[in-house]
Amino acid sequence: MLTGELKSQIDRIWDAFWSGGISNPLEVIEQITYLLFLRRLDDLHTLEENRSARLKKPMERRVFPEGKDSRKRRYEDLRWSRFKNFKPAEMFEVVDQHVFPFLRTLGGNGSTYAHHMKDARFTIPKPALLAKVVDLLDQVPMADRDTKGDLYEYMLGKIASAGQNGQFRTPRHIIRLMVEMVAPGPKDVICDPACGTAGFLVAAGEYLREHHPEIFRDAKSKEHFHRHAFHGFDFDSTMLRIGSMNMLLHGVEDPVIRYRDSLAQDHAGEEESYSLVLANPPFAGSLDFENTAKDLLQIVKTKKTELLFLALFLRLLKPGGRAAVIVPDGVLFGSSKAHKELRRMLVEDQKLDAVISLPGGVFKPYAGVSTAILLFTKTNSGGTDQVWFYDCDSDGWSLDDKRTPLLPEDKLGPVPETALRAEDHSKNNLPDILARWQQRDGKERKRPRTAQSFCVPKDEIVAEGYDLSLNRYKEVVHEEVQHRAPQEILAELGKLELEIQRGMRELEGLLK
Repeated sequence: MLTGELKSQIDRIWDAFWSGGISNPLEVIEQITYLLFLRRLDDLHTLEENRSARLKKPMERRVFPEGKDSRKRRYEDLRWSRFKNFKPAEMFEVVDQHVFPFLRTLGGNGSTYAHHMKDARFTIPKPALLAKVVDLLDQVPMADRDTKGDLYEYMLGKIASAGQNGQFRTPRHIIRLMVEMVAPGPKDVICDPACGTAGFLVAAGEYLREHHPEIFRDAKSKEHFHRHAFHGFDFDSTMLRIGSMNMLLHGVEDPVIRYRDSLAQDHAGEEESYSLVLANPPFAGSLDFENTAKDLLQIVKTKKTELLFLALFLRLLKPGGRAAVIVPDGVLFGSSKAHKELRRMLVEDQKLDAVISLPGGVFKPYAGVSTAILLFTKTNSGGTDQVWFYDCDSDGWSLDDKRTPLLPEDKLGPVPETALRAEDHSKNNLPDILARWQQRDGKERKRPRTAQSFCVPKDEIVAEGYDLSLNRYKEVVHEEVQHRAPQEILAELGKLELEIQRGMRELEGLLK
């Protein structure tokens, strides 16, 4: 947990960037990422020096070479521990003219971080600003994985609060809910084909640390965790750098974070490579057939990215592999041939486990689209028996553009530090989702359709044309309006509006 003092320091540095002429939050994060990477390089070099001194042997792997660079500056001066003590003007000259050219040559060492630094650009405009940033970052205890991870997460939160760029960031409590539901194991190979800042991969790593500490007592399991367990793809180089650094600061040494357009033809060779897919793919656009992988179009012929990504998840998963992914509501009830065929495949050919309807404001202020979480298992032989539905009304935060917490911090998220009281449930449904999910093959089967969660047998879903919208199966208890609270009436009206929108979309589909 970050202290208020450290948060205020970061806020001040953010303000300094803003007043210094860097107003794009992604650019701020990117410049800080480079500096954190430089500090990491210096730490690695220091570890090697200490090992060399202890064993009385020459250094096996020098990060910073001996001698001078092409501009006659000693490589020793390029180290964080050296230039942080320089006067602002000299520090600026060293970082701009020597350190960043050196950074761009590191790609050959094979690490994912070095690879993503090959086109690093230094854009901090003033020596005073650089000195201030370096001074702040130097005070962060980098030996403490939790602190430096929380620091980076706090900065990434500023992307979400900066308007349009927030599309890159899924709320962390929603990510944690999905990770808790699929419960990654030590042998899982996890993939996010649209990884952005790597939030899902980070959360999966934290889950493994918390629930499977035995990983780090076994050399083979430890090697798997650091180098083979986490795979992320994106086609935004800035996101790849940020995502890689996010993983590094959360203690994953060398994840596979690569440049890739996941829907293009170059995903060939990745088929059935992963045991777990966690993702919130972009679903605002459509693609040209010519740029889309032909094998995905064979599964579902469409230009809609949300459907193509679902087809991709099925292609990437091993048999027995599972997925927890966010989809727009249209996937659940869309009437086009591609929509229906994909839902049929999930129900008939694979094992559809759950549909969790999320409240409409989860992605505000930058998106108001209604969404759901789909959980399914790849079997290639069916297996859907009962599908578990949950109608989530509140995720712990207000559903307006401000997204302010409705409960104290220790009662937020799917696994709150303090147990929720009965009256808290209406403000945070996430712990209840997790608890009921564990009982989906038991008590949940007997819940009435008027409850917040219930199970629907496969035969009924087939009879409804594979419609997966919760309201298709939920039964409403009719009450006298005068006995109901105003907020309940508003919530009901909101659901009615969604039903009307859905009907209009179906009508549009039929007219096409």
